Amino acid sequence: MFTRAVSGVRWLAVALLAGLVTACGTVPESSTGPASSSQPPASAPNSPGAKPSDEESAEPPESEAPGGPVELSANVEDDADGVKIDTVIKATAKYGTLSAVTLEHGGTGSPKMDVPKVTGALNDEKTSWTAGSGLDPAATYTLKITGANAAGEEKTEKITFTTKSVDRTKQTFVNIYPKDGQKVGVGMPAVLTFDVPVKDKAAFEKQLKVTSVPAQEGSWNWFSDKEVHFRPKTYWKSGTKITVNANLNGINAGNGIYGQNSSSKTYSVGRSVITKVDLKAKKAVVEIDGKKAKTIPISAGKSGFITRSGSKLIMEKLDKTRMASETVGINENSSEGYNMMVEFAMRITQSGEFVHAAPWNAGNMGKVNASHGCTGMKTDDAYWLFRNAEVGSPVITTGSNRETEWGNGWTDWNRSWAEYQKGSAL
Repeated sequence: MFTRAVSGVRWLAVALLAGLVTACGTVPESSTGPASSSQPPASAPNSPGAKPSDEESAEPPESEAPGGPVELSANVEDDADGVKIDTVIKATAKYGTLSAVTLEHGGTGSPKMDVPKVTGALNDEKTSWTAGSGLDPAATYTLKITGANAAGEEKTEKITFTTKSVDRTKQTFVNIYPKDGQKVGVGMPAVLTFDVPVKDKAAFEKQLKVTSVPAQEGSWNWFSDKEVHFRPKTYWKSGTKITVNANLNGINAGNGIYGQNSSSKTYSVGRSVITKVDLKAKKAVVEIDGKKAKTIPISAGKSGFITRSGSKLIMEKLDKTRMASETVGINENSSEGYNMMVEFAMRITQSGEFVHAAPWNAGNMGKVNASHGCTGMKTDDAYWLFRNAEVGSPVITTGSNRETEWGNGWTDWNRSWAEYQKGSAL
């Protein structure tokens, strides 16, 4: 059709050109008829007044639709078995774009809190979709892909596949602290722990993300193969909202270990409450939002039980708890032994240092360090601090030559920012 139409246009151009030449008094020879004729042959398809044939007016056939029919595909085959769980599923569209992609399974029967639906994202051109995480072991997945070509012709493909089984001892479960909705102190790091060691820390760290509003610079630091923290460059701003995402399901941890789950937590930062304990002056000064709020007389560790100096964080708050000397290696029946209930206890080291009420030691407050390593206060003072401080509020202790060991509690603030960043695997 298009060839014949173009031929008609070319004929008309020749005729017009011939007319111009005739006006100049020259008549060229022609095998199609007298040059003086002003009408094209009756058979010319585009001659004036001619009615186009049905063949010429028809639309292009469907097979000639722009781009052709959309072609949908994925990097996994239908009915595939034994797919590795660190496979990141990808769907693509050729001769069109993707409009919807879902990837889900009906559960694995595992006690872990897995999410049957795997989320993902389209690229800017909407020609490909990439899953946001790996896969669960021994699970049957259905990948549903829908796309359309430029003419609006839609097509849907379904691909079903089964993943490889992985022994429980070859999977590591991540736990995130703080918890959802918790209010924390300005020094609180995000603390991620794993039940099976992670060798490929870089692969895992790439899948970890902390979002803070307002945004604040921060870094990850691996305390061990089973624990990684994230802290900001300086203390969190009061009122900050923090979301921690650990997108680790199916991620290769090295040594044949894989991430067993993905997890996310969102929490917020409360007021700035910083307690500065001076062991020599035997007092604690509490600052709230940068202003001195209270000075509290204290009695800390005596000779042989010296309280550690360093930047510590409140790790837990207990209205009441039993403290027994045997838990720190002191026989209960010895002259230094004890076993008693303690009120308003705030843990600051993993090894057993607390800030707490110590009414039995009231006569020594502000005068003599006479405890077994804890920082004791009068009951009213301990209660006041207990109500105002949060888990993650800093307790900065000075005045002794005994330093807090790295990792004995949340010691993230005992290193400079430059040193802390070196603990990242990236």
